[in-house]
Amino acid sequence: MLNPELMSLENQVFRCYLGWSAILILKIFAAGIYTGLMRFFTATFANPEDLMSPKLKVKFDDPNVERVRRAHRNDLENILPFFAIGLLYVLTDPAAFLAINLFRAVGIARIVHTLVYAVVVVPQPSRALAFFVALGATVYMALQVIASAAF
Repeated sequence: MLNPELMSLENQVFRCYLGWSAILILKIFAAGIYTGLMRFFTATFANPEDLMSPKLKVKFDDPNVERVRRAHRNDLENILPFFAIGLLYVLTDPAAFLAINLFRAVGIARIVHTLVYAVVVVPQPSRALAFFVALGATVYMALQVIASAAF
């Protein structure tokens, strides 16, 4: 039976999950805005109606815009699963210390991933380390959810 207190603001694990989820949603929005700004600053527009001058052409190959787009896509591929698994993990009633630090690890690692990938490009393994920290924490939570499920 599901304990209704697990999805209550009285539950510090649930509150932490909500907080980091909100931060990561804002981060996804920021990445989209940053993509638009990069398009504007580099005059790299993907649609004819976006061209600000008849002299401009539709372009898809600006390396700076593409780097930001890849970082944004990577967020969508990795943060969205965290939302689902994180909530399911909360429902397993995990130890607060571990759960809170897993949520922090995912949030901070995803922010660092974007910073070293699209904002201030830092050589590898910085991006890979940030990626695998978040992935590892999310996979751990998924495995804990599976272990808690009664098949």
